[in-house]
Amino acid sequence: MTSPHPVQSYKRSAFGSGPLREVFRYIGRNPTIAIGAGLILLLLLFAIVGRFFIGWDDAFPLSGPRSCAPSLDYPFGTDAKGRNLLAVIVYGTALTLKVGLMAGTIGILIGTVIAFVAAYHGGWVDAVIRTVTDVLITVPALLVLVVVASSIKSSMSTTVMAITIALLAWREPARKIRSQVLVLRDAPYVNVARLNGASALRIMFVEMMPNLLPYLSASLVVAVAQAILASVGLEALGLGSPSEPTLGMTIYWLMSESAFLLGLWWWILAPTSVLIILFVGLYLLTVGIDELANPRLRVRNS
Repeated sequence: MTSPHPVQSYKRSAFGSGPLREVFRYIGRNPTIAIGAGLILLLLLFAIVGRFFIGWDDAFPLSGPRSCAPSLDYPFGTDAKGRNLLAVIVYGTALTLKVGLMAGTIGILIGTVIAFVAAYHGGWVDAVIRTVTDVLITVPALLVLVVVASSIKSSMSTTVMAITIALLAWREPARKIRSQVLVLRDAPYVNVARLNGASALRIMFVEMMPNLLPYLSASLVVAVAQAILASVGLEALGLGSPSEPTLGMTIYWLMSESAFLLGLWWWILAPTSVLIILFVGLYLLTVGIDELANPRLRVRNS
């Protein structure tokens, strides 16, 4: 995933007049963000509508014949344990998106609060927070996640997985958002708010934050994509919850059952296709929102 571009403007509102109208107009004339949002929406509809046609129990072993190729009865086929892969993908897509959204949102919220407090107050507060963040960024996230996930594997669930990933997901956003707040801290409208007696909280989250909404949105999409990638990686190593058929656990099962050697191509195709669509959609969404946050890109592409 590409990192969102820094904000380049001091304007009071990133969207100008009529924010919602401008956003929808921008989406309408920007195929990148439209295609990305369309792919994500397609997966969401697939996960939501699919629940009305197939049950949760079909995503577990012995719900159908073993190693059955795609057919009318089993459109996505079944795996070596008799799981209906259509049910696995329907519920696995929802569970994987849940982990990504939870971990990404929590990470961005923590990173945003830390960044605003550090950049706005400055001085020793900024020095301490910046030093702690810089030190933690050097810690290899995958190693920490593997150790933590291994120690709590018996109580692992998608919620616990999301919280575990979120514990390290705030570091990079905090560093990047801080740099943007430093740019806006001395903007004229912020100085006017100070002279009018506005509190620090109001200045940070009412006056300054609206200008960073496009940047924060792009950062959120990147954080969600990174969280999904981290969760799939951990689950592919067998550190997920076996009672929840996520996309990562599906990949773990197909590797442990030697789906490649057995020629069960449909078992491999189902989760990988969904993950490809998911990451392509998130990438295009990030690029589109990045253009919205960066006036230079808008001028270049106009």
